[in-house]
Amino acid sequence: MSAAARRIARVLIDSPLPQLDRLFDYALPAEFGDVPVGVRVKVPLRTAGRMMDGYIVALAVEEDVSRTLAEVESVVSPVVVLPERLHQLARRVADRAAGAASDILRLAIPKRQVRVEKAWSADIETPAVAVEALTRADAVIARYDGLEAVLADGGRAAVETIAEMEGSLPHSARLLAAVAVHVLASGRSAILVVPDKRDEDRLLDALAELLPDDAVVRHDARQTNPDRYRAFLRTLADAPCVVVGNRSAVYAPTRAGVVIIWDDGDPLLSEPLAPYVHARDAALVRQEQEGGALLFAGHTRTTDVERLVHGGWMTEIRAARRSSPRVILTPPQELERGAQRMPSSAFLAAREAAGAGPVLVQVARPGFAPSLVCGQCRAPARCAHCGGPLGARRRGAVPVCGWCGRSANGWRCPSCEATQVRLASSGSERTADELGRAFPGVQIIVSDGTHPVERVPAKPALVIATRGAEPVADGGYRAVVLLDGARMLQAPELRIGESCLRWWSNAAALAAPGAPVHLVGVDGPVARALATWTQAGYARSELEARAPLRMPPVYRVAQLDGLPTVVRPALEQVRALGLPADAVLGPVPVGDEGRVRALVRFGYAAGAEVATTLRAAVVTDATRNRRARGKAGLSLHLDILEPDI
Repeated sequence: MSAAARRIARVLIDSPLPQLDRLFDYALPAEFGDVPVGVRVKVPLRTAGRMMDGYIVALAVEEDVSRTLAEVESVVSPVVVLPERLHQLARRVADRAAGAASDILRLAIPKRQVRVEKAWSADIETPAVAVEALTRADAVIARYDGLEAVLADGGRAAVETIAEMEGSLPHSARLLAAVAVHVLASGRSAILVVPDKRDEDRLLDALAELLPDDAVVRHDARQTNPDRYRAFLRTLADAPCVVVGNRSAVYAPTRAGVVIIWDDGDPLLSEPLAPYVHARDAALVRQEQEGGALLFAGHTRTTDVERLVHGGWMTEIRAARRSSPRVILTPPQELERGAQRMPSSAFLAAREAAGAGPVLVQVARPGFAPSLVCGQCRAPARCAHCGGPLGARRRGAVPVCGWCGRSANGWRCPSCEATQVRLASSGSERTADELGRAFPGVQIIVSDGTHPVERVPAKPALVIATRGAEPVADGGYRAVVLLDGARMLQAPELRIGESCLRWWSNAAALAAPGAPVHLVGVDGPVARALATWTQAGYARSELEARAPLRMPPVYRVAQLDGLPTVVRPALEQVRALGLPADAVLGPVPVGDEGRVRALVRFGYAAGAEVATTLRAAVVTDATRNRRARGKAGLSLHLDILEPDI
């Protein structure tokens, strides 16, 4: 470097403003010495009039010093928290979703904890995998045809896991742990992404049987800030590890030999913050960029994964010797004849099984009576203040609004002036109250969002659980009864069939080998898919049905919200790309503030072009009179899972 040259730091500023989603050049003062790429810095931003946090993404030398540049104010920490591979992943994921890289990095990099950083040492030994643990893991992997080859070749696969209990844990947890041990023994890291705390705890229990504690790194929102930062620093080290966490764990900066997404149909794997990237999409981008194997595992298959399988992007992997739960269907006609909620066949099976061990009863909703209707005209009972649905917390209690929480004392039906209400549906607590009288002497356990239960012993009990809140039973449930199936299928959602099949399949997988699983009051394709355990076939039929309608995931869908003056120009720019005439739906009015909404349907081949065009429209809007419009700016959400067409 000549005497007249100066060092330049290219900085990515941590800001939610879309117009700042680019690299800024700053002069790097000589007194800072050697500054590595990827460290945190503070830099002045003239437009904001204050100091901003950022990351050094690249360093350069500039011979022409005539250009006016602000200087880096300070180097916050010497620790490299943004390695090149993480920056490239964040950039590519953000570009695909028409978002900002800093929004992705905010999910991937925790806030700095000074004490943790000072005590941290990157000199970590490679965790040892015991021969016995590796033997056990390889035995589990060997049950699946082609799985070991996919792991060795760094391929992509959709894995249909065996739906059975093995001791105190589901087989699915043992399979994921086995894959992690196999990859760790080869000197590479494994990233295991699960939807929620229950799945994570089961997976950690399975890993604890095979690996020492220092080989496993938790990465989730339940951790304290110091623990989360400590875990993040561990994933920066060269020593391999097994990362277990929720959706943001997919961005862990370790060098991954495999990334596994468990139950990708769970909505918890979809990020609720901009740019709304699903963990499945981030994992696909990461695998394409870094290599390593990618597995989507579950008891069911989403249409998103089926699209990849059908297109040849992923291979199918099943167990060499398949086993599935024994599912018994009760058609709706049988319920209509007796007007009962649980048919006699399911009731007798539950009573017999309850004498030997726990029985699971899955219901649609928590609480006592989630909804009430007028006792005379059967009109839905609504709150007089906000119009929300009224429900009952217990038998004989005053109705309470589910939205504003007000008690509806002196309620009167606006249609017929009646003052009495009746129960329209049964929640977990009401079901427990009803079945408790029918099963005298049997322990009743309620598990829902308000009363979470993680595990039940292998003793006689009746477990009433809402979907997704089913606890694990030691040895598996002696019987499973799935209630409210017809009500679940009535939800006005595009993917409700997929969701119901996933809820029911996950509950059925908790049954003991050979135990009956009764699906009550449901027939049709979803019920047949569960009874024959052909979830992949159902996903394939759903995919074929959506293709003529250009619905996701056959097509990608973008949603635009804003004032007509900003939405319509953005749509004109999209139409100029040569999309089909009916690619744009809307705009239509939403709300009372003059805002409109439009949907744009486009193929995957046009994804990069459409994303770039829409992102440019968002940036242009953000730089024009933002203060005057307040919250009325252009809002963009790509890859809508449930488009409201």
